[in-house]
Amino acid sequence: MLDREQRNPFSDWWWTVDRLQLAAVLALILGGIILSLAASPPVATRIGLDPFHFFNRHVLFLLPSFIVLIGVSFLSPRQIRRTALIVFAISIALIVATLLLGPEVKGSRRWITLIGLNIQASESAKPAFVVLAAWLFAESTRRPEMPATSMALVLLMMLVSLLVMEPDFGQTMLILMVWGALFFIAGMRMIWVLGLAGAAGAGLFGAYLLVPHVAGRIKRFMNPGSGDTFQVDTAMEAFSNGGWFGLGPGEGIAKRSLPDSHTDFVFAVAAEEFGIILCLVLLALFAFVVIRALSRAYATEDMFARFAASGLAILFGVQAAINMSVNLQLIPAKGMTLPFISYGGSSMISLAYGVGMMLALTRQRPRTEQESMNASAARSYA
Repeated sequence: MLDREQRNPFSDWWWTVDRLQLAAVLALILGGIILSLAASPPVATRIGLDPFHFFNRHVLFLLPSFIVLIGVSFLSPRQIRRTALIVFAISIALIVATLLLGPEVKGSRRWITLIGLNIQASESAKPAFVVLAAWLFAESTRRPEMPATSMALVLLMMLVSLLVMEPDFGQTMLILMVWGALFFIAGMRMIWVLGLAGAAGAGLFGAYLLVPHVAGRIKRFMNPGSGDTFQVDTAMEAFSNGGWFGLGPGEGIAKRSLPDSHTDFVFAVAAEEFGIILCLVLLALFAFVVIRALSRAYATEDMFARFAASGLAILFGVQAAINMSVNLQLIPAKGMTLPFISYGGSSMISLAYGVGMMLALTRQRPRTEQESMNASAARSYA
């Protein structure tokens, strides 16, 4: 099946996919299994569940996530555009349903229960939105007369408005940063980039003035004595306790009191039990995936594949950077999972979907196939 001369879908995929990038992602998934086993039992025990409840569910979600990751990586750019449109439409419908029917937890409506599963639709909306925005930016470079940039802005406003209504300001800021990066990569004028950055800053200031939850987090970050900073303080203590080589598997102290040690603060548990060395290895893996994807994206001549792969890589990297920065108390706390490491079914499957598309778009297709795709796009772009 892996013979270069035997043409079949699997051999074509194996010899064109970025195997180093795939190996780095699989290493992150393996690290997530180990850290879930280390971080989640105390949390489950504290709330009266079986000690391995979260670990078992983490492993259970790995199977559909792996199927999604590999399956999506087989798709062509045209199929990716079409599936992204479908996924985005379904996600928007689910977000609206969540706002209308979802339970309110800590002042937010972010989850909806379907067939016994808790679904956070904003997670699946992110990679699909990035692909659609990249498609529109690619169209604007190919057909300047088409109002593709305006359409991308409308998509952004629609998604951001729904996220603010939940409210979920962490995901909102992530979407804005990735969209701004795509806007810049697409070659838009710097004055527009600066204007959008100013608008985002004004929006953040407005949230600070009008939303007590956001104001409280920023105030606690600027002045720790102004409120409860237990989680971030405990996370910083975990880094101090672990040192370079850690206390050893299962010997961590922070996870016994951190409510979110298996999700938002799993990076701190990794530092305490396995040391800063492991944290640097995780950082290197995230950086490798992002840089490798960006370098392969810029090697392709297809503008859609270039923009979409770049946007998905930035989405993946910025999400990881936000989580690690919160753990290190470099930015105000926000609920953001560490890709493939933190517990969370919706997050893991959505990340697998995004990374699968990134692997598909950076495959080294033969020049004849590239020319065929370009000719097809010229006739009818998706």
